[in-house]
Amino acid sequence: MHKKLIFIISIALVTTSSCRFFNSDRNMSREEFDIPDELFEDKPLEVSSEVIDEMIQNVSSPVETAALIKGLNIPFNRDYIAKTQFDKNLNTSFQKAMGLGIYGAGLGYINMYERTSLVINYITTIKSLADGIQVGQFFDFSTLNRIATNKENLDSLMLISQQSFNRIDNYLRETNRPHLSIVIVAGVWIEGLYISTRVAQDSKNPRINEIIGEQKVTMNTLMLLLNNYKYDPSIAALIKDMEELQELYRDVRITYEYGDPVSVEKDGVLTFQQNDTQTIHMSDETLDKIIKKVQTIRNGLLQV
Repeated sequence: MHKKLIFIISIALVTTSSCRFFNSDRNMSREEFDIPDELFEDKPLEVSSEVIDEMIQNVSSPVETAALIKGLNIPFNRDYIAKTQFDKNLNTSFQKAMGLGIYGAGLGYINMYERTSLVINYITTIKSLADGIQVGQFFDFSTLNRIATNKENLDSLMLISQQSFNRIDNYLRETNRPHLSIVIVAGVWIEGLYISTRVAQDSKNPRINEIIGEQKVTMNTLMLLLNNYKYDPSIAALIKDMEELQELYRDVRITYEYGDPVSVEKDGVLTFQQNDTQTIHMSDETLDKIIKKVQTIRNGLLQV
């Protein structure tokens, strides 16, 4: 992921430097350098499916976040997730894609706490949003419903969800709507962070605060992808809000201490595990500002 991000950033730097070079001497024309016209058009770069996959892997899974929250003995709270009737506020393709991510994250939280009474309504809402952007055919809703309501293996639920998203991403590319894939990922990330902020307010647990601070890294990656589609007015508006949050994260500092690897035996096989530690440096004031901004952004997206 780091190599790919370096590659993307390098392209941006080279492009910026080139523009400055050409603008510095107005006597030079593009014809002298035999530069294709399309390079001068304000078009987004195509983001490869591999980069999207890497981004999805780096966005903390809602199930993993919920598992950590549950592991801290923090009880389930229905108020932490979006009410299903909010989907009536989502009318545009952007809003439906964002809602698909938000409700998908909420479903992960519900499943971890085995609140099967809420699952059907959530899956119904997700189906409606998916149909709204013509990708409902890529969800196996009957299987999702069976796994969730019967409390079956959550790994299976995550796998099916991942496979569904991959098919959706491919279809959105084929229909010239790749930006909606990024919007769905953004919705998952925003809702996961929103749930964490609500838990942080109620529990005052330092580990939850760390989770919020850790999102600085993922956010920087997400912003790179969103900015590639800033030509879309809805994404441009989201970027504006996210930039304000990103500015707050500048006061969060993450340090790493590399430790010696340790040997671990698992199922009769000897492996090595890197023993590194990560420390989040964030003041209570910064945390409070981030919490408020995240909640403002999320509620604004749902229009609540």
